[in-house]
Amino acid sequence: MPNTRALHRKPEARHVAIIMDGNGRWALRRGMPRLAGHAKGVERLREVLRACPDLGITHLTLYAFSTENWKRPAEEVAGLMRLFRHYIKKESARLVKEGVRIRFIGNRDRLDADLGGMMGWLEELTAGNTALNVTVAIDYGGRDEILRATRRAMAAVAEGRLDPAELDEARLGAFMDTAGLPDPDLVLRTSGEVRISNFLLWQAAYAEYEFLDICWPDFTAEVLAGCIERYGARERRFGAATG
Repeated sequence: MPNTRALHRKPEARHVAIIMDGNGRWALRRGMPRLAGHAKGVERLREVLRACPDLGITHLTLYAFSTENWKRPAEEVAGLMRLFRHYIKKESARLVKEGVRIRFIGNRDRLDADLGGMMGWLEELTAGNTALNVTVAIDYGGRDEILRATRRAMAAVAEGRLDPAELDEARLGAFMDTAGLPDPDLVLRTSGEVRISNFLLWQAAYAEYEFLDICWPDFTAEVLAGCIERYGARERRFGAATG
């Protein structure tokens, strides 16, 4: 918990997490198929990644596909998986050139083996990059992550590697998908929906939130800059009393 002097400093959004919502609605409003909106959303991501370092953002976490998204029509799910493959193939060289490190979180068991292999390949390819740390959540849900982390901790106890009496927040956090990464400072959601949709339930306990009325394909570097500026005007107390 920060000291009282730190409470009066202008907060910096070093880690921003985004629920990239509204692609399908964006497309339908324009008489286009939902997948066209997802494709436009992928294009928008390039601009956002390039803007992050200039805004002081060192970590960016993106909600790309949730554990609940498997309930969508099979055609849409298959199209999204094709987009993920296409993005990795097309953008890998640029990501390396621009110093972007990519990590993936979530449960990879339900993904096709070729996509899982491409994800692992991209992680290894960009492992040495430091300009921007990007975490992509695919087949991810906050509850599922906590459940899997709990199972890992229980296995460690059963194997004698962990004393249950010593289990605390830090040790349980080490079993999370995001182990080693800082907690998000700011969580953004596009599309006008005002809910967190099972995203980073553990990590975002003290994050600031902003819900935007625009759909993700309309999210620009200028919009991101405005979010960062507004965040800087907030007072983050982490449970402390106001001064």
